[in-house]
Amino acid sequence: MTDLFSTQDEIQPGAPLAERIRPASLSEFVGQDHLIGPGKILRRLVEVGRLASLILWGPPGTGKTTLARLLVRAARAEFVSFSAVLSGVKEVREVVAAAREHQRYARRETVLFVDEIHRFNKAQQDAFLPHVESGLITLIGATTENPSFEIIAALLSRMRVLVLEPLARDDLACLLNRALADGRRGLAETGAELATEARDFLIQASGGDARALLNSLELAVTITPVVGGRSHVGLAEAEEAVQKRSLRYDKDGEEHYNLISALHKSLRDSDPDAALYWLARMLEAGEDPVYLLRRMIRFASEDIGLADPVALMLSVSALESYRLLGSPEGDLALAHAVVYLATAEKSNSIYTAYQEARRDARERGPLPVPLHIRNAPTRLMKDLGYGRGYHYAHDDQEAVVDQEHMPDELAGRRYYRPTDRGRERAVAQRLDAWRSIRESRRRRTEEDGSDE
Repeated sequence: MTDLFSTQDEIQPGAPLAERIRPASLSEFVGQDHLIGPGKILRRLVEVGRLASLILWGPPGTGKTTLARLLVRAARAEFVSFSAVLSGVKEVREVVAAAREHQRYARRETVLFVDEIHRFNKAQQDAFLPHVESGLITLIGATTENPSFEIIAALLSRMRVLVLEPLARDDLACLLNRALADGRRGLAETGAELATEARDFLIQASGGDARALLNSLELAVTITPVVGGRSHVGLAEAEEAVQKRSLRYDKDGEEHYNLISALHKSLRDSDPDAALYWLARMLEAGEDPVYLLRRMIRFASEDIGLADPVALMLSVSALESYRLLGSPEGDLALAHAVVYLATAEKSNSIYTAYQEARRDARERGPLPVPLHIRNAPTRLMKDLGYGRGYHYAHDDQEAVVDQEHMPDELAGRRYYRPTDRGRERAVAQRLDAWRSIRESRRRRTEEDGSDE
């Protein structure tokens, strides 16, 4: 049995700043208002002292473990921490047996807390399942990975998944100010002062991770000389603590849009060197790699399309590769995708075709589906003419049929106009050949009718 949820008064000597100022109550917690705001789920659970089996899913340093601590403390429950890596089914049985004892004699609920719950193997998950279902054990897991892919469906259906978001800039600034002002748990006794540019850099470099911010702050203060009882932390000390140079970049401001525009246009203009530079600029400045990969996926459809269908598949694969590897190893997947997209044949025919089709769909309303291509699963539908006159393409020797698939008001309308670039050239040739076959058959039908 392990009680990691000791009170904040029991701070271990030499504990990192992030551990020392860990919130002892919801009033001290910063961020995640969608979960702990008035009337929200976690605040209600803490207020009533009740527990539920939960998975707290979010990036590092967003408060998952802290929220679990606050929940267990409010419920005055028996706490067990479980190592998904070092423990097996034997240890699961021991936890279950202890939970029964606490339920029988102490009338106390048992909470099992598993950090990085995605490391649970299937045998462990299966072993816990019936006891979570019966309520003998309340399971709270914290994870940085998507639980949909890591937790078995049966266990997942018995738990509530709560998503935590990276901390916003204002939240991080609040934490930083608190750490500098707190004389008992924080850094007030050091007399540390932060220059504005150092403050902005530490917040930006943290990437929404409170733990990373506080660790960097503590190190920056530690390496700054004390002069006259005060230490003035400047940008140089902040950069040294983070081990990264400050790059002018505001994720929510003009520079963000300037840089993403530069990357997009470099890709469109087939300049791999410039595209790599702008990619590196954004990554080094702390841009979210997943955001960049989403932009690449969009680019593959909008600016490359069927000129090179591999571009879309490679962009999606790059996203999955990054999710598996993370930074810095996964950064190469972004570079791989950027160079491929920049050097691929370009075509925006898919983009323009969809825009035209969407405009017709919006402006012309719900035009009826032609009778001959409607589904006819019942006798009544068949009697009404559904599916009558439909030609099955595979019955034709060349798998080409001459029948209209558009609503009558749009008969003959063309949206997709392939270019002669890349693989789209072959698509254009194929479409032209099919149209020639249909036109030839149409002329023969007309000539046969005139002969009669």
